[in-house]
Amino acid sequence: MSSIEGIKSIADADVQGKTVLVRADLNVPMEEGRVTDTTRIDRFVPTVKLLQERGAKVAIISHFGRPKGQRDKKFSLKPVAEALEKALGSPVKFASDCVGEVAEKAVWALQSGEVILLENLRFHPEETKDDENFARRLSVLADIYCNDAFSVSHRAHASVHAITKFLPSYAGLSLMKELEALSAALDNPERPTAALVGGAKVSTKIPVLENLLPRMDQIIVGGGMANTFLLALGYDIGKSLCEPDFVDTAKSIMAKAEENNCEIVLPSDAVCAREFKAGAESEVCALDGVPSDSMILDIGPQSIADLKVRLQDLKTLLWNGPLGAFEVEPFDTGTVEIARAAAELTKAGKLVTVAGGGDTVAALNTAGVTGDFTYVSTAGGAFLEWLEGKELPGVAALRQSTA
Repeated sequence: MSSIEGIKSIADADVQGKTVLVRADLNVPMEEGRVTDTTRIDRFVPTVKLLQERGAKVAIISHFGRPKGQRDKKFSLKPVAEALEKALGSPVKFASDCVGEVAEKAVWALQSGEVILLENLRFHPEETKDDENFARRLSVLADIYCNDAFSVSHRAHASVHAITKFLPSYAGLSLMKELEALSAALDNPERPTAALVGGAKVSTKIPVLENLLPRMDQIIVGGGMANTFLLALGYDIGKSLCEPDFVDTAKSIMAKAEENNCEIVLPSDAVCAREFKAGAESEVCALDGVPSDSMILDIGPQSIADLKVRLQDLKTLLWNGPLGAFEVEPFDTGTVEIARAAAELTKAGKLVTVAGGGDTVAALNTAGVTGDFTYVSTAGGAFLEWLEGKELPGVAALRQSTA
């Protein structure tokens, strides 16, 4: 099933004079009471502005941190209300609870176009238990529910899942944008298509690889996980990070790839070093020439050149994980060069690039190309589960909502 099939956008809802309860993910980085990265807020703002312009009363709910079902001042959303107000360019009220009398009085007093942020959902243990009674208490606040938090939609929590049983439910603008991008990359990509899957361990990406095999023309394997594949092919990889227990898994994946006419692309050379530290002495090695006391820490120049040629022929690239130990120079070279080459092709209109996952976002930031990709998802767990082919509870709930 397509990611967006059967899901209604809030852009198509009649919200004039109605109260819309919007589930956002405002779990943003904070230092000394100040938001240090507003990416999630900035992506959420268009949904709020649309609702304001159409005369809705907007009540926003979110979690923040892990207060474990207890009230804890350091996990209050109050400072986030101030950051949201600044990004929105209009006042954002704040209520000290998300259910009960305090929340009800504050929300019911809203006028059309006004916005309020309610206190941390996770101050209530029922939220993470997908408690229907808690969802019902949230639902009395509003006429319509809107999920604009893809990054928490892999969790069956009350504000994401159970609540759709009690209110007409829609997807927010950023959630729709995310689903459209993911659908374009996985459900119905323009071919030829490739997935670049990197990271430290094969063991964490087995479901991802198995789901991608029938869907992709190529899977480019990078990072530490490529070493396990090289070991499976009989190469001596010295002291490189690898998972010997997953050699048979790597062989099985390569066999399945062949059955599915999907090419597994591995490095053809490597950058090796005896120490993993910034500025460590390194050398380019052929795959059959990795010193026994050395580690593979990045793809080599031959691999970089090969991947750049491959990119030229692609129409769609899905990216999850770095090609090398990108956190430390000079082992970021492969990741940075390929990211920049993909970004150039995207800007030229020749390639659709969809990327996601925590390390991936950090790697693209290192390369300075995050804004040049077609779509970069900031969702970690939800993006990975989507890559694994799992139905996300929050998305499924929107599809099934009959309220």
